[in-house]
Amino acid sequence: MTTPAPLARSARLQQLGRLCLAFCLVFSGLAQASRIKEVAAVEGVRSNQLTGFGLVVGLDGTGDQTTQMPYTSQGLANYMQQLGLTLTAASLTQLQMKNVAAVLVTAELPAFARPGQRLDINVSSLGNAKSLKGGTLIATPLKGVDGEVYALAQGNLIVAGAGASAGGSKVTVNHLSAGRIPDGAQVERSVPTALQEGPTVNLSLNATDFQTARKVAQAINRRFGEGVAQALDGRTIQVKAPGTPNERVSFLAEMEELPVESSVAAAKIIINSRTGSIVLNQAVSLGACAIAHGNLSVSISSTPVISQPNALSGGQTVVTEKSNIEIKQEPGKLIQLPAAAQLSEVVRALNALGATPQDLLAILQAIKAAGALNAELEVI
Repeated sequence: MTTPAPLARSARLQQLGRLCLAFCLVFSGLAQASRIKEVAAVEGVRSNQLTGFGLVVGLDGTGDQTTQMPYTSQGLANYMQQLGLTLTAASLTQLQMKNVAAVLVTAELPAFARPGQRLDINVSSLGNAKSLKGGTLIATPLKGVDGEVYALAQGNLIVAGAGASAGGSKVTVNHLSAGRIPDGAQVERSVPTALQEGPTVNLSLNATDFQTARKVAQAINRRFGEGVAQALDGRTIQVKAPGTPNERVSFLAEMEELPVESSVAAAKIIINSRTGSIVLNQAVSLGACAIAHGNLSVSISSTPVISQPNALSGGQTVVTEKSNIEIKQEPGKLIQLPAAAQLSEVVRALNALGATPQDLLAILQAIKAAGALNAELEVI
């Protein structure tokens, strides 16, 4: 007996659908898995912040007013002295340079950076310069927190903006007092790291979590053998690593790619009191509770009242105000919220209140105080 063509086609489509669903489930499980490099970093492998004071020259009359910014003229005098030109104190007070601006230069020195490599730098005005557009940063040493020079910056600024002013009117597009120079600094000194020192390497988790620390240590031990890794606390995992540099780098490269089961994050609600924004994570759950929330509004209106005397009466005109105060309180309905274990159910229950984000700030705090909210409130 042969199967009809429509039925056979339907069976093939159902089989294909089940196969696609299986693939989706497999790939969704893989997508949720994290690698060690995404949850932890090797201690000592970090970037360093560099900063320096510099001068931007070549501006089209939009620089600092040196009479109000003495460090601009002082910085120029110091730079000229390095070039063999000396400016007296009297000449400094007479300088009216409109094409020079004092700036602060910042950069991030990555780990393992070597002399000769290039860095991107940010340049920000320190004085009252109107615009840095079209300016050139002259040689500026960039120092670390130890006071040592690690890079030298120089180049033409890129300012993504425009501006014009005339007759008291002013138009500005974007920000003109800050710019960027791609590859504007050159590394002069490298920062030593302790990666190759000692028989062990420490991993530091991005967030303190004992469950994640245990899972990372277990994943490393399953791959490289029992006793290779051990969790020291909720953030640090100590790993035994090979002694030679090449073998240690290969070991770390393979270790960072190991998958780690994702831990369930702690239930947390982030509240921004300035903007009224509220963010809930997936672990937030809500217990059964009843809520009544009403609004109280006070309106004050003032009406001027003029008292005009009769002619030739010798009186004076008096202006007074009549104030009208009205207090209105909207009735608050008692709404019962069911227990919600999923984030979608929590959101649906809170939306049933019909409250604004500002009202939810007070409601969530009250629910937490009543013990019906399983989450930590964090106000930023």
